[in-house]
Amino acid sequence: MSGTRAGRRGPARASAGPRTIVVTGASGGVGRASARLFGARGDRVALLARGTRGLAGAAADVEAAGGRALAISVDTADAEGLERATDRVERELGPIDVWVNVAFTSVFAPFMEITADEYQRVTEVSYLGYVNGTRAALARMRERDRGAIVQVGSALAYRGIPLQTAYCGAKHAIQGFNEALRCELLHERSGVRVTMVQMPALNTPQFRWVLSRLPHLARPVPPIYQPEVAARAVAYAADHPRRREYWVGGTTLGTLAANAIAPGLLDRYLALTGFRSQQTSEPRPPDAPANLWEPVDGADGHDHGAHGPFDARSHAASLQLWASQHHGLLGVAALATAAAGAWRVRG
Repeated sequence: MSGTRAGRRGPARASAGPRTIVVTGASGGVGRASARLFGARGDRVALLARGTRGLAGAAADVEAAGGRALAISVDTADAEGLERATDRVERELGPIDVWVNVAFTSVFAPFMEITADEYQRVTEVSYLGYVNGTRAALARMRERDRGAIVQVGSALAYRGIPLQTAYCGAKHAIQGFNEALRCELLHERSGVRVTMVQMPALNTPQFRWVLSRLPHLARPVPPIYQPEVAARAVAYAADHPRRREYWVGGTTLGTLAANAIAPGLLDRYLALTGFRSQQTSEPRPPDAPANLWEPVDGADGHDHGAHGPFDARSHAASLQLWASQHHGLLGVAALATAAAGAWRVRG
């Protein structure tokens, strides 16, 4: 896929006809952009999030794009509440074909400035929320022996960075959980697939609403990508869930490679640069909103949408995403190039 007009319409689906899609964290950011893209494909989209304005805005987006929306206010950390929401989805929209886990919260702060309660809350939402969502989806998909679960991950699932210990811990946990679950499903020869999409820095509203104790406003480390890039990756993974993992953005590839080759050197580099690179020069307002305990859009009355404040610096396409989706084609091309070179040498 690319930043072309055709690419922005999203990938061709793997099956004909509308499907029932569940997106957690659908009120903003990657969840919001993904829900809108599924709506543009004519799908029935269940939007799960805590907020009110964001959920209403997401539902309007899906309907305007051509899909059918069902907005449900629920906290993914509440396993029983999520089960009830899942029952409602299947009653009103039909059997779930795809479940996308996106919902998260976090704290921008050095580890010792995060309280035990805050750490527990981040873990309950950002890790156990994925576990709860996966369980709710799998309990129904296994009976039908079909379906796909997409875990929205991050390069930080492999590489921890300073000031984000709670988030990195959650993403590492999701990575291990997803790999273990995938092995179990393969052992069962299940028709249900799980896959993970590792994201780069994204221009989402989280930098406006995640609890922060930094002296300056938080920001993603460049290069930054628009949430629509992430949404196209999510939709592609939903259509092609046999792949265990997709990487989005050249920085994701570079980070994972550097961490595999020289993790100690990367530790020292991040120790030198990681504090400054995650903050703007603008002081953080003392009354900045935070969504750790309550949804921000309910408190300030605003629908924050999919985008954060970094549009001018964000990329609308990812070459690495295309490469991740076409690794077979690239492998064939590499073999052909090598064979041609060998033939020339022999000649």
